Amino acid sequence: MTPLVILFLVLLVASGIGLIVFILLHSGKGTGISDMIASSVYSAQTGSGIVEKNLDRITIVFALVFLVSLLVLMIIYPHGTIA
Repeated sequence: MTPLVILFLVLLVASGIGLIVFILLHSGKGTGISDMIASSVYSAQTGSGIVEKNLDRITIVFALVFLVSLLVLMIIYPHGTIA
């Protein structure tokens, strides 16, 4: 394996673990997808606290890193070539 592949594998695993941790850190009281859509439709002022917003930002960054590393690995290793 090349160092580039190892780097993206490490990024994939680390961002996956980070996603799990930061998703579990979110509060569970009415912050689901349906509640986010409903709150954005009914009131623009209903925002979460600064901690929750930072958790959202960190989670989005981890998700983007996970997605990019996954796509790069899919391009580097097409289906059936990893040994």
